[in-house]
Amino acid sequence: MRSAFLDRNSLDKSDLDLTALDSALPGLRHYERTSADEVGDRVADLNAVVVNKVVLDEKALAAAPDLRLILVAATGTNNIDLQAARARGITVCNCRGYGTDAVAQHAIGLMLALSTRLVDYHNAVQAGDWGRSDQFCLLDYPISELSGRTLGLVGYGELGRRVADLARAFGMTVKVAARPGTATPSPDRIPLTDLLPEVDVLSLHCPLTEATRDLIGTEELRQMPSHSLLINCARGGIVNEPALADALRSGQIGGAGVDVLSEEPPVHGNPLLARDIPNLIVTPHSAWGSREARQRIVAQLAEAATAYLDGHPVRVVGVD
Repeated sequence: MRSAFLDRNSLDKSDLDLTALDSALPGLRHYERTSADEVGDRVADLNAVVVNKVVLDEKALAAAPDLRLILVAATGTNNIDLQAARARGITVCNCRGYGTDAVAQHAIGLMLALSTRLVDYHNAVQAGDWGRSDQFCLLDYPISELSGRTLGLVGYGELGRRVADLARAFGMTVKVAARPGTATPSPDRIPLTDLLPEVDVLSLHCPLTEATRDLIGTEELRQMPSHSLLINCARGGIVNEPALADALRSGQIGGAGVDVLSEEPPVHGNPLLARDIPNLIVTPHSAWGSREARQRIVAQLAEAATAYLDGHPVRVVGVD
């Protein structure tokens, strides 16, 4: 099959073994990145394409009359026009479950860093505050323990459950919110409005849908205790970013750690990138990116290519 990986640099930082993928798709062309203007020319003669975030819309698919397989090096497929692909008989396969440990570790890491004020103490040491202290230690920022605290989870799939397991190991009590948009929640799930006043930490692990867009806004932040922490390793649009910035500045909540923003990369800026927001940690959508997780993606891409050629495709993405 004539095939190409259009944005390899978004996955491989020259630290992965791509042998399995190259074996599954002999002659696979590798492009470090592909701009929107280059997509049409690069897919024109392809039978199979591997993409992470390159957009394959109806126009791009129309430029590739022989395309039969799209392998997405991620779980999300919002960059693919699934209806157009289906109409053209193109199979779309994604990757799933590859980053569970990496993202769960990152979410817990944000909780720990915020609770211990790790960044504040590091910056204080770098600024010479410890050297000027009249005591052996510096305790300018309040430290809290996770043990005995309540973790509220929005999203309780494989990732949410893994975060819950790690949190319980720290001695936290875990409570799960009812799935947003569900009319009749499960008896073991708590309505979000009832959960918010009880949480010491709220961690988001749900997809971005119409039901979850701006799920956490001004009113929801107002319902959370003033010492509580918000963690978002899901999608940026789930949290209203101006509302979160205001809540942190006013002390309405105690801190936040986010790995995602509503625009990525934030080329037009973002309210959460202001330098005057206290106890906020922003990481650049890197939670998923451990070498181990990225190598699992390579394995899943190779598996999906082989399975398709054998006539039994796996992890096929349908159209809602």
